[in-house]
Amino acid sequence: MSEAPGEVEELRRELAKLQKINAKLISRVERSYDQGPNAYALFETAIALDNQVRRRTQEVQQALRSVEQANQDLQRAKEQAEAANLLKSSVLTSISHDLLQPLNAARLALSALTSFDMTSESAGLVDQADRSLATLEDLLRTLLDLSKLDAGVMTPDLCALPIDDLIASVVKEQTRAAANRGLKLRHFPSKRMVWSDPMLLRRVIQNLIENALRYTRRGGVLVGGRTRAGRWIVEVWDTGPGISDELRDAIFQEFQRGEAGGQGFGLGLSIVRRLALALAHPIGLKSRVDKGSMFSVSLPLAEPAAAETVAQPPPPSIAHRGLLSNARVLVIENDAAVLSAMSALLTRWGCDVAIAPSGDLAAEIARARAPQAIIADLHLDHFERGSHAVAKVRRAVGEATPAMLVTADHSDAAVREAEEAEMTLLRKPVRPAELRSLLSYLLSQAQA
Repeated sequence: MSEAPGEVEELRRELAKLQKINAKLISRVERSYDQGPNAYALFETAIALDNQVRRRTQEVQQALRSVEQANQDLQRAKEQAEAANLLKSSVLTSISHDLLQPLNAARLALSALTSFDMTSESAGLVDQADRSLATLEDLLRTLLDLSKLDAGVMTPDLCALPIDDLIASVVKEQTRAAANRGLKLRHFPSKRMVWSDPMLLRRVIQNLIENALRYTRRGGVLVGGRTRAGRWIVEVWDTGPGISDELRDAIFQEFQRGEAGGQGFGLGLSIVRRLALALAHPIGLKSRVDKGSMFSVSLPLAEPAAAETVAQPPPPSIAHRGLLSNARVLVIENDAAVLSAMSALLTRWGCDVAIAPSGDLAAEIARARAPQAIIADLHLDHFERGSHAVAKVRRAVGEATPAMLVTADHSDAAVREAEEAEMTLLRKPVRPAELRSLLSYLLSQAQA
């Protein structure tokens, strides 16, 4: 059966159309197939990146936890260090009292002994014993200073001060020691004002001068100063043996001494270095072997208007000396040796002395006869404070009797306690001349 030409043509068009559709479908499938591996690769990459992000996030979280733990450990270590420093400070206070208490008694007893008639030989022995005790006192104070620096309980109290007042005072104290060694000790005065801690700076300069005198055999020691780059440089020159280059670092370490030997334990320059570091006062050294040395300390200059005169104990005037005669003095002290020595010394000065080991007994004595002045130790038995004992006496007599608080505690807390109790603070070991001058001053205040 033959088909009509129209129908054949229609079929051809239909076939051509189907062929085109098929070609497009095949092309689309081929394209999809060609892109398939890239898409899969991208999918795999995304999964890998996600895993890596998860892994890095875990690592960062673990690192943060480690840092947090380390911070907690550091905080605990800081708290333990602070607790240790507080304990060390407390121990140092106790050690200071226990070590200086017998030394205080010995020096008071020697001072009382000098008022008796003695042969020149006996007087010489007493003087030698006193010098030995002074050396021991200096050693103990040096060791305690080192411990306080290590414990962090010694901090500078900076102020403006005239440097010449401080140096002149130290030089005056060392003049006799220099003369005994056949040396000259000279000081070039200056009107400069510096910024420092008077007590700590005095310790630095005192140790530099003592060190220079210790190692100088002939000639002498010169103390002066100069301005350099806006600072005041205190210089201590000596004509000693000098210091070799190999020893320049070692001499600033504890228990190190120069090649020439000498007395002492090699602690003076160690104290100088560590105090200067705490004060931010650079230390300098120039030296030539067999020629001498020059130690220097660099101080920031201060405005003259801001400077204050370094406090010195009031001089024992003739009028003050007369105040001691028959003066009623009450001594509150729990240590029998110190009490005996203090009583003997005050009696030799003409005082009418009453003694008591506690505040209650002191108050009972005061009710019978009111004292004109009170000398009280800071630490008494049964944890009683000298300031509290004085308060009991003052309540018993109904007036604020002038009083001094005697202690080996050099802390700021002791200073505040004395100020709050309206008492004058006196450090141990007590120097008889300072005690006499201060007692005369208190008695003059009582009569004012």
